[in-house]
Amino acid sequence: MYSPKISIAPMLDWTDKHYRYMARLISKHQLLYTEMVTTGAIIHGKGDYLSYNDEQEHPVALQLGGSNPVDLAICAKKAQDYGYDEVNINVGCPSDRVQNGRFGACLMAEPKLVADAVDAMRSVVDIPVTVKHRIGIDELDSYQFMADFVGEVSEAGCETFIVHARKAWLNGLSPKQNREIPPLEYERVYQLKRDFNHLTISINGGVKTLEQAQEHLKFVDGVMIGREAYQNPYVLSPVDSLFFDDHSPVLTRHEVVETMLPYIENHMKNGGKLNHISRHMLTIFMGMTGAKQWRRYISENACKEGAGIEVIEKALSFVGEPATR
Repeated sequence: MYSPKISIAPMLDWTDKHYRYMARLISKHQLLYTEMVTTGAIIHGKGDYLSYNDEQEHPVALQLGGSNPVDLAICAKKAQDYGYDEVNINVGCPSDRVQNGRFGACLMAEPKLVADAVDAMRSVVDIPVTVKHRIGIDELDSYQFMADFVGEVSEAGCETFIVHARKAWLNGLSPKQNREIPPLEYERVYQLKRDFNHLTISINGGVKTLEQAQEHLKFVDGVMIGREAYQNPYVLSPVDSLFFDDHSPVLTRHEVVETMLPYIENHMKNGGKLNHISRHMLTIFMGMTGAKQWRRYISENACKEGAGIEVIEKALSFVGEPATR
């Protein structure tokens, strides 16, 4: 059974299967999440929105956007059939587009609907059905409001909640502003764990270091790391030894990049482009000498017609290996 102790947040346009492949090279045990995929895209879309790197990505969870229990159940069953380890309902995204589809953070005001969705999904799958939500929305931001939401949804069988420790303003703030302006209130999430000790509670929001994650784990069961995991991915290299008691050798940054090269070649043989993957690799050398040249060279050349792994190999020559890992 996978552990939600450390996970990487679902981030639209960022945590696609190419990023997740690289993230798995850095840590074998952290739980990875897909970008949010809407039920409509899965049921009615023409693309294969559920594909992932089957052998390499586990443990991996699919995050769904939707509010219709029947549709969510259909998609949950598909997720299980594809081999996902968890299916998660998005009850945290505050964007206008998501609200217009009646899902995301606005669903916090409809706990019965979320509970019905959980019940419908659990009736057709054996994998965990989890919920990611905020501590509140608009003026509905009391601790009791959140506790009532979790209480009702948990009665439908949801045992794991991932809580973004900020409220969401559904009007007046952009999604970016909603990640920055509402204050972080970690103590509310700690209180939730104390009041619902039988549930698995993970915390999300503002976590930039593994030291911060260790501190949170004194009070909750799991920590979800968001933008820092994308903007500085190698910060996660000690995750396996610190949190999962796995002291196997960790790939260096250079080794991560070199391991990506056959993956990139295979992607391009199947009609993909270099920059589909290279865009996720720009910050792998964050803080190292030559990192700026690495980023610049890839940014200027990976999008050119016919660009291949020679662009990555040339960029790699700008970055020296550190004295230690």
